[in-house]
Amino acid sequence: MEIKGKINQFLPVQSGVSKAGNEWKKQEFVIETQDQYPKKVCFTVFGDKISMVDGLQPGMDVNVFFDVESREFNGRWYHNINAWKIETVGSESGAVPPPFGMDDVPPEPTEGDDLPF
Repeated sequence: MEIKGKINQFLPVQSGVSKAGNEWKKQEFVIETQDQYPKKVCFTVFGDKISMVDGLQPGMDVNVFFDVESREFNGRWYHNINAWKIETVGSESGAVPPPFGMDDVPPEPTEGDDLPF
């Protein structure tokens, strides 16, 4: 799945050790959609995918590709929205083109050119 929005905040990196003795690390971040009724969505990146958020700042427009995962523990269900790809939306998209000037008009052809029409 994919969603577009503006980065709202980054939560602190969390880390720990699993029951199997493996170290883990995760980073969560929140984006706000720019729909008619904006929604805030918290995404999680795990392990080496944390590097995907390096260089991102609050206020940046992004496309986030993600999977939704649910799991049961002691009769309760817990949900994760796991980001697997993040693309920044370039500031040039949607930008207004420069104004058209007389220098942009090609010169008139001269008499006697070799065009067949």
